[in-house]
Amino acid sequence: MKFFKNITKAIIILIFLCIFGFSAIYLYAKMLPKLSISGNGSYTLYDNQENIFFQGNGTSKWVSINDISNYVKVATVTIEDKNFYNHHGFDFLRIMKAMYTNLTSRSYKEGASTITQQFAKNLYLDFDKTWERKLNELWYTIQIETHYSKDDILEGYLNCINYGHAMYGIENASEFYFNKKANELSLAEAAMLVGIPKSPSNYSPLINPDIAKKRQLYILKIMYDEGVITKDEYNKAKVEKLEYHGKKDGLNLDTLLYYQDAVMDELKSLGNVIETHLQNGGIRIYTTLDVKAQTVLEESIKSNITDNNEIQASGIMINPTNGSVIALAGGRDFNKSQYNRALSSKRQVGSIMKPFLYYNALENGFTASTSFLSQETTFTLNANNIYTPKNYNNVYANKAISMASAIAFSDNIYAIKTHLFLGSENLIDTAKRVGIKTKLDPIASLPLGTVELNHLEITNAYATLASEGVKHEPYFIEKVTDNAGNVLYQHSDSSEVVLNKSITFILNDLLKGTYDYNMVDYTYPTNISISSLLKHDYAIKSGSTDTDNWIIGFNKNIVTSIWIGYDDNKKMTTSDFKYSKKIWANVMEAYLADKDVNWYEIPSNVVGVIVDPITGNLATNESKSKKILYYIKGTEPSYTQEVFDEYEEKNKLEN
Repeated sequence: MKFFKNITKAIIILIFLCIFGFSAIYLYAKMLPKLSISGNGSYTLYDNQENIFFQGNGTSKWVSINDISNYVKVATVTIEDKNFYNHHGFDFLRIMKAMYTNLTSRSYKEGASTITQQFAKNLYLDFDKTWERKLNELWYTIQIETHYSKDDILEGYLNCINYGHAMYGIENASEFYFNKKANELSLAEAAMLVGIPKSPSNYSPLINPDIAKKRQLYILKIMYDEGVITKDEYNKAKVEKLEYHGKKDGLNLDTLLYYQDAVMDELKSLGNVIETHLQNGGIRIYTTLDVKAQTVLEESIKSNITDNNEIQASGIMINPTNGSVIALAGGRDFNKSQYNRALSSKRQVGSIMKPFLYYNALENGFTASTSFLSQETTFTLNANNIYTPKNYNNVYANKAISMASAIAFSDNIYAIKTHLFLGSENLIDTAKRVGIKTKLDPIASLPLGTVELNHLEITNAYATLASEGVKHEPYFIEKVTDNAGNVLYQHSDSSEVVLNKSITFILNDLLKGTYDYNMVDYTYPTNISISSLLKHDYAIKSGSTDTDNWIIGFNKNIVTSIWIGYDDNKKMTTSDFKYSKKIWANVMEAYLADKDVNWYEIPSNVVGVIVDPITGNLATNESKSKKILYYIKGTEPSYTQEVFDEYEEKNKLEN
C-alpha cells in the first residue's frame, strides 16, 4: 500500500514540476521580443534576368483572416487540429494517443502536430532533420502561442501551407484551382482545398480527381459529425460539381520545381549565415535559371513522350563558359513525381563514357586516323578471365576502321582495344580531370559505360569538353541577399584548365561525325536520324544500355543532356529509344533559334586534311567518302607516312 502511495506521490510531483516548467518557459517566451510571423521564412527566387519566379511561404499574397472563407477556417481546424482553440500549442492528449497507436502498430501511422507546430515548421526552411532543429521548432511554437491570438496563428498557417502545384497560401490556391478569391470559396471547394496539404501530389484534384474527391467527402463527413456544418450543407456540398481553373500567373511549368529543388539543395550547403537571415526576415536568391531554356526543355519532353505514361525523362542544360545550370528537369512532371532524377539518381551511362577514352587516346599519340580491326573479338584479360563485348545489333566492319569511324558508329570493339592498349587507369584519370567524382574501377568494360553516374555529374564532364578543357563546378545560385539587398553570398568561379585545348578541339570535331552522312558506310552514324533536324554544328554522343538511354551534345553556347528510362530499371523496348534524340534536337534548336552560334576556332597548331574518314587514309579520286579531319601539326596522314593500322601491322607480322 505504501508503494502505491509513493508512486502516486511521485506522479503528482512530476505533474506539478511539468506544469511549473511549462509555465516558466511560456513566461520567459512572453518576455522575449515578439517573433514576426508574416515575413519570416520567406524566400524569393529570381531567374538570370532577375525576374521573380517563386516566392516561398505564400508571402506574395498574404490575406487577412477576415478575407478567408469561414468554410476554409472551420474545415482546417476540424480536420487538422480540432482542439486548436483550447490548447497552448501542444495537444498532449493527442500526443499520448498518437504514441500509443504508433507503438502498438510498430509504425508511424498517426501524427500529433498542432496547427501552431505546423505553422512554426513552415515558417523556416527545413535545412536538416536533427534533434536541435526539432527543438527549435518547438521553441518557435511556444513563442508564437505566447505572442499571438489563435486567429493570428490560423491566418499565418493558411497563408504559408502548400496546396500543391507550387501554390503556397490559401489565396494563391483559390485563384489557381477555382479562379476566385479565398473569401469566395464554397463549402465544397473549401473542403477540396483543405484536403490537399496532407499530400499535395496525391490529393490534387488536377492529378488524382477520384482520390481527391474521396478525401473531400471524408472531410465533409468529419465536419458534419463534429456538428460544424448542417445536414443540408453536407448533402449539398457532397454533390456540388466543381470546375477547376488550373492556371497560375507567370510560369506554368510542371518541371520548374525540380530546378527549385536543386536551388534549395545548394542553398543548404551555404551555411548558417543564410539560415539565420532566413529566420530573421527572409532572403532573396538570384539563380542561374534561364526561363526560355527551362520552357523548351519541358515542352520538348512533353511533346515527344505522348504514348508512354510510365517511362521517365530528365534533362539538364549548362552554360559551359561558367558552369551555370540554366535549366533542369528531374522528371516529366513534378506534381506526379517529386523524385529528382537529375540530382539523386545514378544510372549506367553506356557509350557516353567513350569521348573521355578518346581524349586520352589523342593525348597519348592516337589521331583521328588511327585504325583498329572491327570484328567480333574475345579478349583474354588474364588466365581465368575472358571478355567478349558486342557491337550494337552485332554489326561489325570486319575491316580496319579509323577513330573517326569508331566515334561515329560507337564501335565497342575499337573502344575496348583502345582502352586495353592505353591501360585501364588512363581513362579513370581523364574522367577525374573532367569532374567525374564517382569512384571508377579499372575494368575492361569501363569505356562502354557499365558504371553508374549521376546525371549532373556526367553532364558537367561534357561541359569541360564544351569549354575547350576548362572545368567549372556546376552551380545554381549567383548570389543571395537579405530583403534589404545586403549580399550574404556571391558565387565565385573556381575554374581550372584540365584538358589540352587543341586536343579538345579535335575530339569535339570528331563528335560531329555522329550525325554526318559522309560517315555512312557498312552502317550508319548513331545520330543520323536527327541530322535533318539540326541547323547548327554540334558535338554529340549518345549511349544506351538495356535500361538507360542517353544523349549529350554541345557547342560553345550550351550543353544539353537527356536521359530516358524506367525508375524500376525495367528493360527498355525498341520503341523507347526513339524519345531522347528528338527531345535533345528540339531543345537545342529551339533554344539557339535567336542566338549567334559559332563553332570553335581552329587552334594554330591544328591542321585540317581531306581524308577517307572510314579508313583514315588521305582521300584519293577513288575514295567513296571524303571529309576534313583535324590533326596536331606533324601527325596528319600523308602519302609517304603510314598511320598506325592494326590490320596492316598484323599482315606485316604474318608475312
